[in-house]
Amino acid sequence: MSVPPVRWLPGRVTRIVFDRPHVRNALDAESWDLLGEALDGFAQDPGARVLVLSGAGGAFCAGADLSGGINASSGQVAAKMREIASIIVRLHTLPKPTLAQVDGAAVGVGMSLALGCDLVVASDRVRFGSVFSRHGMTPDGGLSWLLPRIVGSHKAKELALFGRIIESAEARELGLANLIVPAGELEAVVGEWCERLAACAPAAASGTLDLIDGAWTSTFAEALENEAAAQQHAVAELRRVRR
Repeated sequence: MSVPPVRWLPGRVTRIVFDRPHVRNALDAESWDLLGEALDGFAQDPGARVLVLSGAGGAFCAGADLSGGINASSGQVAAKMREIASIIVRLHTLPKPTLAQVDGAAVGVGMSLALGCDLVVASDRVRFGSVFSRHGMTPDGGLSWLLPRIVGSHKAKELALFGRIIESAEARELGLANLIVPAGELEAVVGEWCERLAACAPAAASGTLDLIDGAWTSTFAEALENEAAAQQHAVAELRRVRR
């Protein structure tokens, strides 16, 4: 029985594992379908508290699988982009904490998926790269939105236009990861972070994520109003659980 290219391991700490190590976990059409299904399963599982994205075989994800070449029409490309975008939006808007466990390559849309998580913990052999320009393409997977918010507009343009690889020291300096640890410690550190995240009250966790994500498009006064509403909901949930 063959191993699926994306494995979904449900639980309190749910794991989604990219598992195509022969191509450094580059995502093909089947991979995207399975990723979408796994994200939906996590969102609908009331017992799931935290999601971890990771890759098998010493790589996170080497982007989209381009082994078939760029033979599609412009209309087909646009349709596929919208299909992928819907999956990326599902990841980015999950009401539960998400964490990217990044070991090795996270390039192209693999970088987009990692940065699209709420938290990123990476090994000291991580290699990020917005390599779209090397293939005559433009950023996708939300990277054009995510990257400037992390590193600033000018730096984002540099990284996207030159498409160079960013290794662990520079990734730490740029803030692409919350934490970078020795490769041999990555699994244990991620496990510890997940236990701490899973211990958070669900309403407090989802409210915190909504507030911080929404801060980009709200005024200060609106942020205060949003905080009041989120706090009201969190306290009501605490009271309901304690009854």
